[in-house]
Amino acid sequence: MPELTPLMCVKDLDIRFAGSSSSAVRGISFTVGRGEIVALVGESGSGKSATALALTGLLPGDAQVRGEARFDGTPLLPGNAAQRNAFRGRRVGMVFQDPAAALDPVFTIGWQLDETLRRHHPALDRKGRRDRAISLLEAVGIPEPADRLRRFPNQMSGGQLQRVVIALALAGEPDLLIADEPTTALDVTVQQGLLDLLWRLNRDRGMAILLITHDMGVVADLAQRVLVMRHGVIVETGDVREIFQAPRAAYTRAFLAALPGRAGSATAQADISAPVLTVDGLRIAYSSGFGRRNEVVHGVSFDIHAGEFVGLVGESGSGKSTIGSCLLGLIASTAGRITFDGKDLGRRAPGDVAALRPQIGAVFQNPMGSLNPRLTIAESIAEPLRTHRRLDALALRRKVDRLIGNVQLPKGWRDRLPAELSGGQRQRVAIARALALDPLLLIADEPTSALDVSVQAEILDLLRQLQQETRFACLFISHDLAVVRQLCQRVVVLRAGVVVEADRTSRVLDAPQEPYTRNLVASAPLPDPQRQAEKRAVRLGLHREAFA
Repeated sequence: MPELTPLMCVKDLDIRFAGSSSSAVRGISFTVGRGEIVALVGESGSGKSATALALTGLLPGDAQVRGEARFDGTPLLPGNAAQRNAFRGRRVGMVFQDPAAALDPVFTIGWQLDETLRRHHPALDRKGRRDRAISLLEAVGIPEPADRLRRFPNQMSGGQLQRVVIALALAGEPDLLIADEPTTALDVTVQQGLLDLLWRLNRDRGMAILLITHDMGVVADLAQRVLVMRHGVIVETGDVREIFQAPRAAYTRAFLAALPGRAGSATAQADISAPVLTVDGLRIAYSSGFGRRNEVVHGVSFDIHAGEFVGLVGESGSGKSTIGSCLLGLIASTAGRITFDGKDLGRRAPGDVAALRPQIGAVFQNPMGSLNPRLTIAESIAEPLRTHRRLDALALRRKVDRLIGNVQLPKGWRDRLPAELSGGQRQRVAIARALALDPLLLIADEPTSALDVSVQAEILDLLRQLQQETRFACLFISHDLAVVRQLCQRVVVLRAGVVVEADRTSRVLDAPQEPYTRNLVASAPLPDPQRQAEKRAVRLGLHREAFA
């Protein structure tokens, strides 16, 4: 149990950025006990990351920070930069979302560890620093650590890079680790390994952790206590099981209710007529130079009927987005047959997609990247209609207004630019444009993965409602099994370009037959602290009493 005297005590913290008329963080107070794991959760803009940056002295110089923060009795706020720098790295370690941004691409992993150890442990000689660097990489689960010292960041996977960043954070033997979205960009199996690593570091070293995240599955897996933030204010705090089982604040209840894992499973029925899309034995290869070809999709087969969501799931590099790009005509297949609306499309050249564009819509992960920043909402939605439909000005305006209304945006917003909208609102515009030509098939590639939980729920509800009205078929590409369970009637599981399992979603996710699928399902964190504790006990071979 954590000691009564807090390791970190924050009182009345207020943060205001230059040019803003209101505070991003408004007078919050909280503590982190010694050896305690505290989660600071909330949606984008809640102020959780700004709080972490203020405590470590990493806010922009023009930010106004008021309030008090004491670490082990020593004042951090108010205080000077030298005081905070002395604590940063040595007493307080930090891990951020993007490990590649935290590492210098022109220096080896060994050099960067050596530089950090030289700063924190000046008494160590060169051999001592090398030995310590190897032991740090071993501690965070990096295989063949001596060999990895010679590698550059671009020669390691995202999960390994995040482990290296954690090793760097541990070099100063900190009492507190501040982890800001440390697993957000990682596959679920890699995420599970990192969460287990953080759990072990807390157990074995007694290191406190301030975990900043929007992922309630991660919170349920790791945290002991939870602080819920909204608009710069802590709206609720409590034991992790109390927060999940009996939340008091209305916002917390709504936040939890929006989680895809709590919204039930897809129930809509597909048409039993001929499939809209049939993929049979699809193979895709990339040129790897010197006349060689690297095959990344190996004989994939599946079909989709009208009115059906089919999930295509797998880890990064499994080939799921490559298949989506091939169906859109952006890359060519090397073998196999694609039948769309009863027509054999054959092996198309990448640019030969003019006939398909009106019948296949696409929605991608980043709507800002798929919308022209100089075009208004109305102009973006009208663009495919101008290209493929002969409509007069009045008919075009009416069609665009109807599409804007269909995605539940105010008609008065037709002249707004993408930069004036939130991420969820931009995704609604992207959906309206994708459906402007009444396509038979919609390919949705990670359309909600960059969105907050409540916005994600709104977009999923919107897709479901629009499909019920127009009966389009949808290939839903995702790594989020909870979202797939909620939306998709069937699921296809990919691994390294091969279909390892395909069936009804409930059958695949509740009773997976293949070891890879079982591991994928088991790795996905659930918004249930008790179940996560039991899963870790089984996974790590621990006594269940340790989690009671």
